[in-house]
Amino acid sequence: MSPEAPIRRRPRKTFDWSSTTLAVAVVIAAAVVFWRDGEARFLEILYSDFRLFIDILPKVLAACLIAAFVAVLMPRDVVMRWVGAESGLMGILIATLAGVICPGGPITIFPIAAAFVAIGADTGAAIAFITSWTLLGYARILVWELPFFGDEFVIWRTLISLPLPIVAGLLARFIAGLSFPRKGGG
Repeated sequence: MSPEAPIRRRPRKTFDWSSTTLAVAVVIAAAVVFWRDGEARFLEILYSDFRLFIDILPKVLAACLIAAFVAVLMPRDVVMRWVGAESGLMGILIATLAGVICPGGPITIFPIAAAFVAIGADTGAAIAFITSWTLLGYARILVWELPFFGDEFVIWRTLISLPLPIVAGLLARFIAGLSFPRKGGG
């Protein structure tokens, strides 16, 4: 057993407001398709979505396991020092760079970001990480943008987007500091 305290996670409900919203949207959309296009089209879509769910499920499970192992393997004090609340601008820059170089889709990135938050990364760093992955991720640039838009577009879009993860991370850190002031006088 590790001498470190176990990772404390926020209690979560299995079925919360976002799940309820999605469930209501699914039921309404399904009813509209059934009414408008008939039972055959409804069943075709249902089968296709079920196959997609079965295809994605192992990827989601693998990403969550990777994130859990990352949370256990990364020393909490190192994460807090490099991208924690006291890391300053350098923490936001490190998180931004990590977002740029991390491959994968949201199935991979969001569990990893959640794991880093669970072991000491602050909100600003997590937002900088996700924002930079979204705007500046190298995989998106190489696979999608360069072939479709060419180098001039990619250069301009990247230059314009460069400050955004940093601004988002600093703004999130500031707002989180106002909303959830640190306890213990520090």
